[in-house]
Amino acid sequence: MDHKLLWKPSGARMRKSRMYGFMQRVKNKFDPSINDYDDLFRWSVNNIPDFWGEFWDYSDIHYSRNYRRVVDDPSKMPGAKWFEGARLNYAENLLRRRDDKTAIIFRGENELEKHVSYRNLYAEAHRVAEGLKRLGVEKGDRVAGFIPNMPEAIIAMLAASSIGAIWSSSSPDFGIKGVLDRFSQIEPKVIFAADGYYYKGKIFDTRKKLKGILDKLPSIEKVVLINYTGQTDPVSLPKAMPWEDLARPVEGEMTFEPLPFDHPLYIMYSSGTTGLPKSIVHSGGGTLIQHLKELMLHTDLSEDDVIFYFTTCGWMMWNWFVSSLAVGATLVCYDGNPFYPGPDALLRMADELDITVFGTSAKYIASLENAGVVPGDISDFPALKSVLSTGSPLSNESFEYVYAHWKKDVQLSSISGGTDIVSCFMLGNPILPVYRGEIQCRGLGMDVDSFDEKGRPVRNRQGELVCKSAFPSMPVYFWNDPEGEKYHRAYFDVYPGIWRHGDYILISEHGGITMYGRSDATLNPGGVRIGTAEIYRVVENMKEIEDSVVIGQPWEGDERIVLFVKLNEGYLLNDELKREISGNIRSQCSPRHVPSVILETHSVPYTLNGKKVEIAVKKAIMGQEVSNRDALSNPDSLNEYMDLKELRE
Repeated sequence: MDHKLLWKPSGARMRKSRMYGFMQRVKNKFDPSINDYDDLFRWSVNNIPDFWGEFWDYSDIHYSRNYRRVVDDPSKMPGAKWFEGARLNYAENLLRRRDDKTAIIFRGENELEKHVSYRNLYAEAHRVAEGLKRLGVEKGDRVAGFIPNMPEAIIAMLAASSIGAIWSSSSPDFGIKGVLDRFSQIEPKVIFAADGYYYKGKIFDTRKKLKGILDKLPSIEKVVLINYTGQTDPVSLPKAMPWEDLARPVEGEMTFEPLPFDHPLYIMYSSGTTGLPKSIVHSGGGTLIQHLKELMLHTDLSEDDVIFYFTTCGWMMWNWFVSSLAVGATLVCYDGNPFYPGPDALLRMADELDITVFGTSAKYIASLENAGVVPGDISDFPALKSVLSTGSPLSNESFEYVYAHWKKDVQLSSISGGTDIVSCFMLGNPILPVYRGEIQCRGLGMDVDSFDEKGRPVRNRQGELVCKSAFPSMPVYFWNDPEGEKYHRAYFDVYPGIWRHGDYILISEHGGITMYGRSDATLNPGGVRIGTAEIYRVVENMKEIEDSVVIGQPWEGDERIVLFVKLNEGYLLNDELKREISGNIRSQCSPRHVPSVILETHSVPYTLNGKKVEIAVKKAIMGQEVSNRDALSNPDSLNEYMDLKELRE
């Protein structure tokens, strides 16, 4: 195993961290034998009610009624009941601060910069909440956003959740079918939308797309339109009203509906590349306490921090990022292309705004390196303390790149979880070292393990990511799944009573986690399971290759590995390059990893959230229908993989 140490926190930094403070608190109150994170983690999963109850107190969650018990049965999955009797409101916790401190800084591609104080955030959310009530929105109604990552998205979500309505959002770059596949399932009453958005210096008018959505979404009673790009051409939008008419001045204080812990807050969606997206319902209490744990302890976030995450409103990292308001931090929202007007755009923004926590995707970091960007030439980033990466496994080379070319003294936290849990199973830790290629640790209270094919825990070898005990941010249910059949089938049909997440991982003896890609995309030549990320780590580090996708093709009673490579400009996929690719994979992985077939492609399919979709490629090469192409950012790319004569030979 590769355990190259890249960073470790100083003693002073460790002792100053919230994780260290919480560990001492648990040590003094519960178990004097706790001396390090491994001890704390074991205690947290062996004493689940004590852990979550203690964190409830530590995080100072605002509630109108306290809970009777933490959890009825942590071994009950699904169906465990959390914090029964409690009454609280997610929006109230995010709006607890009402002073002149900056809550949100918004940057757009058009160079617009907007600052919103906590006082004004509260006032605007109050006005929008009263506007929604005038429209007849009540507890349990669905409110949708078809909206860029801008302050109005956060304000609309807070207003809806203050009433007890359920928020669901989609990015405006989604196609009409992709939006309808999601929103038609949940039948929202009101939709918030901007007139357009900016990308690569161009304005995209979303009003015609919005009209196409409204034509087939009869549940919508009102469209609240935000003037963002200044579109003036008349487009007839039925049921539309301007944001300003909804958000009229109001008197008095904002009221927050006191809700049960498991009252729905968000409806989120699986990527939907193999069928209609699953509509996953998350609770306000579960989302809040899980996010606070991850932000306060694992990210070491405080009110002194400025946190940025490059995300859209269609990715769960937006929901995670927005919860930073409950900590009193300043959020930086960005709308646009991360490489516009140049590949250093977000880095310059991070320097100018003194961002302390910089969140992005593994693909963005790899793209910076491929573009030859040296962040250290821009600034020494004195404020930056953490870089967070998710979306796909972070390669060894990207780990090295951050420490060699960005900042030596920074906590690089690869994090992993997903839409299914609106949070993380594995993530960073301010009191642990960073090893190349590894996620630092399993999250507190998350009883995560790695199982072999027979359901036995394994270490230092690849296995299925599972969670053996319940946790508060499990979905409360799936929408339109009254008997819970879809829910059960999604996570519990392989290991009864144990959550199977669908990722292929390795847990090392010191507790670090290496990701190997989706287990449903795992290669299986000769019955040996191989994670796709192993091959990507080798291939995408070659100067000739810009991107790649690898699949297993059923072949002569077995499976053969087929690798598609997208070449950088100026290179040809000749026999010599194929031999070099195979040789590198053989020497850096194993002979079993070597592809039987290597072909060139001009486009690798990705979801709108930037995740590579091997399953869709596999379906395409096998002549099967990919049922939801609108979930892809580049659906036409699949045409390249159909009916390839090279794969019939």
